Amino acid sequence: MSSAPLSKTCRDRPALWLWPGQALYVGPSLELDVHAGTVSCLAVGVDAEFTVHLEDGTRHTARTALVAARVRHRITTHGERMAFCYLDPASARERACRLMTAGGSPELALAHRHGHRLARLAATMDGGTPAATARRWLDLAGPDDRAHAPDPRIRKVTRRMTEDAGQRLPAAELAAEAGLSVSAFLRLFREQTGTTFRRYRLWARMLRVAALLDTRPDLSTAAVEAGFAGPSHFSSSFHAMFGFRPSRLLSQGVTITAA
Repeated sequence: MSSAPLSKTCRDRPALWLWPGQALYVGPSLELDVHAGTVSCLAVGVDAEFTVHLEDGTRHTARTALVAARVRHRITTHGERMAFCYLDPASARERACRLMTAGGSPELALAHRHGHRLARLAATMDGGTPAATARRWLDLAGPDDRAHAPDPRIRKVTRRMTEDAGQRLPAAELAAEAGLSVSAFLRLFREQTGTTFRRYRLWARMLRVAALLDTRPDLSTAAVEAGFAGPSHFSSSFHAMFGFRPSRLLSQGVTITAA
């Protein structure tokens, strides 16, 4: 999907690639408000460093940073372009990405092993970049090594939740399919993904909205079909998760590719 005005080139526009449980944004730096993501986010300064402000008042300036799910933070950018890679905490790819960071903490891991390569590749990417190139970026950030995959019951659940109707499945139904009580299921889900079932379901609905934009007449229709109460519910949830309003991204003519 592309809603760019004709006066803009692909390089002027942000681009967003979506896969089940993961997403990649490359484009102009965004002035993000304080927020806490439902999933992990690998931030890469394409042409300059950036500063991560944590809720405890500490600041960390780096070229790459992996912010864990549910960590309240704000990012101040010092360059013109950024890359933000959103990773399912239950995925092997997120775990591999974390292993490639050299320092920091579980809440904020710094200095990705391939940080400079990630920045150079992102500098070549725009609204016309094919999904195969975006996948190469993703593989460089964190190879999908199934040897580090989480509990297969939770992996199956997260896969279902990113399918067409999965955003509406209640915890009780998924717990029964996994052979667990609801309390045991919710505890295991949080241990394996690093976030709650409710917040992860919100992430799945966000991905569904983006995927529906290609075939639905407007954002409101897509949001309701994905399980949100309405456009305002979607907008406020989006802002809390990513730190900016969806209308701001769409107004820049974002190119969205469901890969």
